[in-house]
Amino acid sequence: MIISIVLAPFSCLNPLLEKMTSSWAFFAQGLTTIVLLCVNHRVAVASEYTRPGPGRIVLTKHMKPNSYPQQVHVSSVGADHMRVSYITNDSSIPSKVQYGKVSGKYNAVANGDSSHYTYFLYTSGKIHNVKIGPLEPDTVYYYRCGGVGDEFSFKTAPASLPIEFAVVGDLGQTEWTVSTLAHIGKSDYDMLLLPGDLSYADSQQPLWDSFGRLIQPYASSRPWMVTEGNHEVEALTALDMVPFIAYNHRWRMPYEESKSTSNLYYSFNVAGAVHVIMLGSYTEYGPDSAQYKWLVSDLAKVDRSVTPWLIVLLHAPWYNTNTAHQGEGEKMRKAMEALLYRAHVDIVFAGHVHAYERFTRIHNNAADSCGPVYITIGDGGNREGLALHFNPSHKSASLSVFREASFGHGRLKIIDGKKAHWSWHRNNDSDATVADELWLVSLSSSSPCQDGTKAKDEL
Repeated sequence: MIISIVLAPFSCLNPLLEKMTSSWAFFAQGLTTIVLLCVNHRVAVASEYTRPGPGRIVLTKHMKPNSYPQQVHVSSVGADHMRVSYITNDSSIPSKVQYGKVSGKYNAVANGDSSHYTYFLYTSGKIHNVKIGPLEPDTVYYYRCGGVGDEFSFKTAPASLPIEFAVVGDLGQTEWTVSTLAHIGKSDYDMLLLPGDLSYADSQQPLWDSFGRLIQPYASSRPWMVTEGNHEVEALTALDMVPFIAYNHRWRMPYEESKSTSNLYYSFNVAGAVHVIMLGSYTEYGPDSAQYKWLVSDLAKVDRSVTPWLIVLLHAPWYNTNTAHQGEGEKMRKAMEALLYRAHVDIVFAGHVHAYERFTRIHNNAADSCGPVYITIGDGGNREGLALHFNPSHKSASLSVFREASFGHGRLKIIDGKKAHWSWHRNNDSDATVADELWLVSLSSSSPCQDGTKAKDEL
């Protein structure tokens, strides 16, 4: 049984941490970050559409035995495997997943590995990662973790197009997060993409556990592919807390399979025609960095005649007319934009700015029909509230096609090798309203943009 507790948003001088839990560890960790949380609190204002304020935090408790797996989520690994991740408070539970295509009948079993980490006064539960497969495409599998507890199910991605992605950034765990997830869950999709800022734990490690339990109904049934944001860093150098310790333990992505040396950036193929690259905004990205060299190598391997769609996700946007987080992605843009342009990347998704904004195709601060479409979608439901103000005089304002500060999520349905449909769904009461949409044509099918041999040689 999972119980959710709704709490007021963070506010200075409000003894929220005591309300959140009676655990001393939780309270002590809260003291290390409460000042940052207070500074980030925002207030919504009214305009032609009534913008919602920050949602109250939702704490989701684990009310089942310690042996029962919790925080279950799955991620794609290669063309026909899936990684099942879960946590148990009982360290004797094995890292094992039983699975099959019939509920309650498991004709296959896979074993994995486990880890745990310590952060200040907090010690995580046993974190299990089990790679299962080979699996059939577009198929529902039933599975059980650790040999105990509940049965879960997921559907694998299709082997070929069409495929539909749900895209959401800066998710958090508030009432607006609950609304966003409910809207996502109302319509079927094949995979969720998240460009950073997951739990908003901000060093309060029990919030990672709460987040994992909140999203479990969704993340256990469809693969979630994520990259890190600034709220995943959680570095406390004075206390010898290394960056990304919680994120790397809890959200293992297929970086090794894509020849990356870091869980902070990786790539994968899906539906036989889509190559997705997850970049790290908060690790080195200059020309001499491991990430830059990996990106060069990864892009050079993509054959656009076989893989007509190329999508990139990162956290800090390279183009942004909102007054929030101005220029924070500029150094990375200058380092890597030319690589994406020469490879004819179709779309670049970002988060960080708590609003939605879609740009035209761009390269080097100018409209370019052979550049990517840039989309900021940092509006999932975070506790800090919305970034309400866009600058109409910004140098990129003429390139910004649609912008709105509201909570919501996006849908990318790739129909075939040439066409895709993008839509942004604003959270509007019990229903999600389509507020922006666009038909896209892959750059791989655009003759004026294609000089594949030259681009590959340059990479």
